[in-house]
Amino acid sequence: MIYCVVPPELKDELFDRLVEHYKDNPNVTVIVDRRTGPDRRSTGGQFQGGKRQVRDRRRGRIPGTFPETEPPPD
Repeated sequence: MIYCVVPPELKDELFDRLVEHYKDNPNVTVIVDRRTGPDRRSTGGQFQGGKRQVRDRRRGRIPGTFPETEPPPD
């Protein structure tokens, strides 16, 4: 899916034209950006706080050890 995002300032002149342009392509959706407020991705501003911590979401390894295995004889 591809999203064609139109800024709200250009909605009146672009939205209908882009919808018409991409009407035959089911993989494209035209949307109007409705986000408001400060950009939280920026390093300054009120959201500065601490550093974001990226964590590994995989399960932890099972505790213990695995028994030794011998390779099959040739």
